[in-house]
Amino acid sequence: MKVSREQMAVNRLRILDAASTLFRDRGFDSVTVSEVMKAAGLTHGGFYGHFKSKDDLIAQTVTHALTPSESSDGGLKGYLDAYLAPHHRDRPATGCPTASLASALRHQSPEAQAAMTIGLRGQFDRLAQSVPGADAAERRRAAIGSWAAMVGAVILARAVDDPVLSDEVLTEVRAWIEHRA
Repeated sequence: MKVSREQMAVNRLRILDAASTLFRDRGFDSVTVSEVMKAAGLTHGGFYGHFKSKDDLIAQTVTHALTPSESSDGGLKGYLDAYLAPHHRDRPATGCPTASLASALRHQSPEAQAAMTIGLRGQFDRLAQSVPGADAAERRRAAIGSWAAMVGAVILARAVDDPVLSDEVLTEVRAWIEHRA
């Protein structure tokens, strides 16, 4: 039975959503194509109708995960409220792909790294619209520094086994960014 173009697009999105969640939760190397397809509710055999290889899936998933689904109109405070929060820290599978996947991307294909580069540039551009600065260069510098601090804070907050220290990392990085804004 032939699948319509519309259904192919729906299936592809299901695969990318499933892969995005699994990769963020467990990493690239710990997830198989079969697991992705099962999580998407599809058979393994259909995989190659959408992707050339697991490397292709990874690259396309990074692009998918880093494509903003909604704009942040809450300014810098909105970014900080959503990002440096316990609920974000505690849900890596549905949280920021940068915090979950960035360090593992250095071992991935050039296409996956290029997807991260494009996504990161976009994040800097979006955040630069929310941070103060005298000119575009100053706002970009503040955006890069703030984003790096936010991502680092989430990574560190997830890495420790002390909930008090974990909360402190989120709180203090937020205070540090707000002080500079």
